Amino acid sequence: MMTTETILSFEEAMEKYDPVLGFEVHVELNTKTKMFSSAPNVFGDEPNTNVNEVDLGMPGVLPVLNKTAVESSIKIGLALNCKIAEACRFARKNYFYPDTPKNFQTSQYDEPIAYDGYLDIELSDGTVFRVEIERAHMEEDAGKLTHMGGATGRIQGADFSLVDYNRAGVPLVEIVTKPIEGAGSRAPELAKAYVAAVREIVKNLGVSDAKMERGNVRCDANVSLRPHGRERFGIRSETKNVNSLRAVEHAVRYEIQRHAAVLDSGQPVVQETRHWHEDTRTTTSGRPKSDADDYRYFPEPDLVPVVASREWVEELRATLPEPPAARRKRLQADWGYSDLEFRDVVNAGVMDEIEETIAAGASASVARKWWMGEIVGRAKNADVDPGQLGVQPATIVELSKMVAEGKINNKMATEVLDGVLAGEGTPAEIVEKRGLAVVSDDGPLLEAIDAALAAQPGVADKIRGGKIQAVGAIVGAVMKATRGQADAGRVKELILAKLGVEG
Repeated sequence: MMTTETILSFEEAMEKYDPVLGFEVHVELNTKTKMFSSAPNVFGDEPNTNVNEVDLGMPGVLPVLNKTAVESSIKIGLALNCKIAEACRFARKNYFYPDTPKNFQTSQYDEPIAYDGYLDIELSDGTVFRVEIERAHMEEDAGKLTHMGGATGRIQGADFSLVDYNRAGVPLVEIVTKPIEGAGSRAPELAKAYVAAVREIVKNLGVSDAKMERGNVRCDANVSLRPHGRERFGIRSETKNVNSLRAVEHAVRYEIQRHAAVLDSGQPVVQETRHWHEDTRTTTSGRPKSDADDYRYFPEPDLVPVVASREWVEELRATLPEPPAARRKRLQADWGYSDLEFRDVVNAGVMDEIEETIAAGASASVARKWWMGEIVGRAKNADVDPGQLGVQPATIVELSKMVAEGKINNKMATEVLDGVLAGEGTPAEIVEKRGLAVVSDDGPLLEAIDAALAAQPGVADKIRGGKIQAVGAIVGAVMKATRGQADAGRVKELILAKLGVEG
């Protein structure tokens, strides 16, 4: 059962304390097979179908390293401005949990493949904040537990748990930052922007599908507070497996407020992992946070060291796509957006979606209109990231084409979009089911115009007298009579023609 914890207001917390952040971002690689086995690396298949003896930790089996996963890891390290180790090795991270059938995770500990990097993060107002990267190391993912019978989906209160080993052994790169100081009140915003930047990089590299809702990119967010003027870090908490940009921002903000309340009460902060609850925007205690010594790391005896020759690294460097900053500059120029328009697109997190919509056939202005004018607002109301709504670029193209062809008007198109989001089918199917086609026959429109003019006899005289804007009253009446299914432009043409007035 969740309990409500005391928190300070964010403003009070900032008056007294400095936040120190740290992020561990886990990136699932989109290789065809797993990190150490030939089992398929596919999302969404039936549970426990993409497994073999290595994934299940059967006695006597030996791992074989996935070369493509190593190449992807090096590319990520290069994109993060890291140094690439000439030689590195794997280690066993020992712990027992049902989703880890070997009772250890094959990871890297003191010899990561990439280290000492940085990312320059641009915040919403253009401020650039440098985040230092400690390391990016290779490892394998664990399986997935589904807790059954409880009210929260957590292990607490569940009757039993189901385990799916399809994810066990999926290649991962874990990107660990150095402690991030000096963000102050912008710490939540920086958290969101940093994870967004990492997601953009790995998607741009083509090494991950980068779908946070699927868990391709997950963030463990570390937060600690210290009183203003103190150098020593406070005790940290780690909110585990946060899987949306908004949730990262909200989790950091909540933990800052919670830590501040604990410190104000004179109690020590507990070093622990925390669970994020999207419905309440709160965290709850998980387990005491383990230190590295608790995992009894030792070198993996079944894998030889990974040797990354300078020639190989430079070959991979030559394959890197344009950096995200250069890509943003190119896209803005290609689309013709103003600085403010493009910054709004980036801050809304829909740059990729707009790019995909344009590639699917929409114009840059149409794509921006739909994503910024309709979808972003709906996502905000639903308190999710825009990409989580599931709107496909092809849907936007189909809707805009219907409007351009006069089959539906803009108001109808937004209703059709709501139908798509409700799962009612394709735009064409929804138009037919809801009877939303534009009334294109002039006969019914002329009847509605006659009725509107008769109901407002003075309007016709105003229009004939040169007050063309008065036509709006008649257009509005006709639109109401046709339940919004008329083409307003055509209605205006017919009114003016009927009254013998040039528009």
